[in-house]
Amino acid sequence: MRHFGHIPAAARAALFHQEPVAFTADSPADTLAVALGATLYSPATRPRLADDVRKQAARGVASMVLCLEDSIDDAEVEAGEANLVRQFADLAAGTGEGAATGDRDGAPDGNGAPDGPGDLPLLFIRVREPQQITDLVTRLGETARLLSGFVLPKFTETRGRPFLEALAVAERDCGRRLFAMPVLESPELLHLETRAETLAGIAAVTGKYRERILALRLGVTDFCSNYGLRRSPFMTAYDVQIVAAVIGDVVNVLGRADGTGFTVTGPVWEYFRPGERMFKPQLRRSPFLEGRAEDLRTTLIEHDLDGLLREIELDRANGLLGKTCIHPTHVVPVHALSVVSHEEFSDAQDILRPERGGGGVLRSAYTNKMNEVKPHRAWAERTLRRAEVFGVAREDVGFVELLTAGLAG
Repeated sequence: MRHFGHIPAAARAALFHQEPVAFTADSPADTLAVALGATLYSPATRPRLADDVRKQAARGVASMVLCLEDSIDDAEVEAGEANLVRQFADLAAGTGEGAATGDRDGAPDGNGAPDGPGDLPLLFIRVREPQQITDLVTRLGETARLLSGFVLPKFTETRGRPFLEALAVAERDCGRRLFAMPVLESPELLHLETRAETLAGIAAVTGKYRERILALRLGVTDFCSNYGLRRSPFMTAYDVQIVAAVIGDVVNVLGRADGTGFTVTGPVWEYFRPGERMFKPQLRRSPFLEGRAEDLRTTLIEHDLDGLLREIELDRANGLLGKTCIHPTHVVPVHALSVVSHEEFSDAQDILRPERGGGGVLRSAYTNKMNEVKPHRAWAERTLRRAEVFGVAREDVGFVELLTAGLAG
């Protein structure tokens, strides 16, 4: 797999100063945590789920969650589990070594076609109870090789520990590395009087199982439900103050850059159909040039994706990376805004030059800002990790060109 691997090689070369690298499900955990990108959720009950997975992979989706929890009715769980077993068998039959037109490592096929459309995204199953983890791995049998891990709902120290213990057992049973992605969405985390204790407990248990935690996900919809709230398509999660406060505290405790933190992913954007617009569009006209780009701006506004673009920017500004998505139209904007700009790359490289090890302050190569070596080092390291998996745009390429190419691919 590689991000933007679904677009032709010639188009990638025109967009990127440094192209995204290929990665596999067996890549190092710190690479995969960044590479998750837009993680697309799908109900586990979909009758053509295997076809859906293949189709989304061909469109550039790098990670998917097949959900047995909130996205399906309580009465559908048993049928959903059985469907997953069938669909994984279908995927395994259709994606053997060397299947389809691309190499399993995501390398180009040599004829200018997109990389590896036969490759699968990183696949995770969202379960309800710990015993589902071991049971599903047993029922999947050999096809568990296609599974990257499990998403653990309503995670706290007390509720999360049995899930992580079950994951360790399942990992031993199948002989394959399995990751956990806990979802932070419990009322104990939201409520002010229990938040600090809950965060400390989550930090303790995730620290103990650090090698199995790929990323932490935020359940903002559950946060809002505790107060009867729902943000409109014209508001970001950061406009809902009670939610913004929790995000800040989660990053404060669990997203530190001192080696104790984890990748924390951005909250879901719920909207994907046009509705009556109340507020002025948030998407400035100036980044969109004449012709097709102006049409793209209009399309984004009509589908209320200007709010999504703003929230993605605020996610990154607040220390979040990647995003939970419930509609395929959200994937390309998330990935386009995850590409490192040439200016960011230049600053990060300057800050991390060996001769700068003693610190100091320097003017950026773009001559528009101060780069202070010691305070900006952690930012620079994070930026270069993102540059590895999402690439670096050419100096004259912005998110408009990346959006356009991603949608066309």
